[in-house]
Amino acid sequence: MTDWDRLSPVLWLSVQQTIYMVFWTMLVAGLLGLVLGVALHTTRRGGLLANAPVFGLLNVLVNIIRPIPFIIFITAVGPLTLLVMGTTIGTRSVLFPMAAMATFVIGRIVEQNLVAVDHGVIEAARAMGASRFRIIWSVLIPEALGPLVLGYTFIFIAVVDMSAMAGYVGGGGLGDFAISYGYQQFNWPVTLVTVVIIIVIVQAAQWVGNRLAGLVLHR
Repeated sequence: MTDWDRLSPVLWLSVQQTIYMVFWTMLVAGLLGLVLGVALHTTRRGGLLANAPVFGLLNVLVNIIRPIPFIIFITAVGPLTLLVMGTTIGTRSVLFPMAAMATFVIGRIVEQNLVAVDHGVIEAARAMGASRFRIIWSVLIPEALGPLVLGYTFIFIAVVDMSAMAGYVGGGGLGDFAISYGYQQFNWPVTLVTVVIIIVIVQAAQWVGNRLAGLVLHR
């Protein structure tokens, strides 16, 4: 019989830890990934800031890091995490590997969505005398805003998945709760409740993302 009187406070703390990890990861990686994606798009051949060496370097970095399974990545960057965060244990420590991985994933998604923007719109802005940076922030990104919202929604869900895997390395959160109090103790109701909570979080994020994207696309 599951002792929910004992586990409820731990579960609530785990939910808070998951929200903490996801919030800060999305905030930091969302901004850095946007910058990376814009850099990838604008420095590619024919881009507003075409620069083959810069594009080649960024492209290689993304291609190397993005395919690495997160559970391997989080352990591989342990020494760097220790250097940056001062520890490799605890909820705060996993913010570095989560934000780092999410940045490269977001960067590729942003680049792919920006590539789909009609080149004629950019050329029209250039013909009107707009500077390159003004075109980026006033034309390029707004034109791709709807797909970008959906892309960030997808990443949000992926970050929730990352936060669950962080439980394997002492990061806390719902993943750690499910492993420690569910899987390792053969307490399947605990695992089921954890899964349901994650599903609710994901479904709520997807609903919000779809609504925002719909509003942007029909503006």
